[in-house]
Amino acid sequence: MNKHLNQLKEKIGIIGQSQSMYDVLEIVDTAAPTNISVLIYGESGTGKELVAKLIHHKGPRADSPFVPVNCGAIPSELMESEFFGHKKGSFTGAIHDKKGLFQLAENGTLFLDEIAELPLHMQVKLLRAIQEKTIRPIGSDKEITINVRILSASHRNLLELVEQDLFRQDLFYRINVIELKVPSLKERIEDIPRIADYLLIQLAGLHAVEKPQLTSNALKTLMAYNFPGNIRELENILERAITLCADKQIRSQDLNIIQPSSQASDTQFSSPESQLKARNNQTLDEYLEEIETTEIHKALEQAQGNKTQAAKLLGISFRAMRYKLKKLNID
Repeated sequence: MNKHLNQLKEKIGIIGQSQSMYDVLEIVDTAAPTNISVLIYGESGTGKELVAKLIHHKGPRADSPFVPVNCGAIPSELMESEFFGHKKGSFTGAIHDKKGLFQLAENGTLFLDEIAELPLHMQVKLLRAIQEKTIRPIGSDKEITINVRILSASHRNLLELVEQDLFRQDLFYRINVIELKVPSLKERIEDIPRIADYLLIQLAGLHAVEKPQLTSNALKTLMAYNFPGNIRELENILERAITLCADKQIRSQDLNIIQPSSQASDTQFSSPESQLKARNNQTLDEYLEEIETTEIHKALEQAQGNKTQAAKLLGISFRAMRYKLKKLNID
């Protein structure tokens, strides 16, 4: 991953140095300079829009608009007008000409979030716009040429929807030239300290308060949690904790989540970037490696040495498991 991409991802808000995120960024680095359509998969709250922004800003259209749209948030009867625009007087309430999303994204990128939510009749119209590179606003008798890159995202498996006749196969292949999966937070637990620190900085600025520190026990609580809502849930937890914490420290009880592992002493945890001593004269990275090593050994013991089963117990992919075994020198 080149230096420019690394700086750009942090500016956009993509935080982390795990192998799973490195794999994502390698694909971004390859796809961004092209005009190829990219389909971004990932659970809700994993940061799919941030990855789309990174592709846009790393590519040749960076100086042109990036227009995101949540396809599930547009009423069905308004979709054609929203995407393609309309002319004044074309229907009741059309009191002036309106540009659609394709025109607003001209020379830039149109990001279609939750594209699986598009009804079939709009899938047909979208496919035509992508294929022909033209649109026709409602009430107009003229085609308008468009120059837009399409990035799409979904938390649902589109291929399964194709097999169920709920998503058009031809549209699927148009938007899925390159496929990219954003890992869930439980697949990149080693990134939680840095993501949490970044979010605390943002939230402290938003609420005009001094940034609180996570105690080591609170950090362990976060790293042991499953996060079904991913980064969006982590942000919500931390925002609530900022209002509940005292003495500018966030303790495990301020997080209001269940800690499944044993409790630890409530000593202060400082910024990941600061390499202050976190525990037993260890740096933060050494402390985190100790936690990971312990949990991996427990999982391997419970799985009787089966690495695939141990990965499932830890809630990570087998590829991530192999990476951690090599990184931590675990035989």
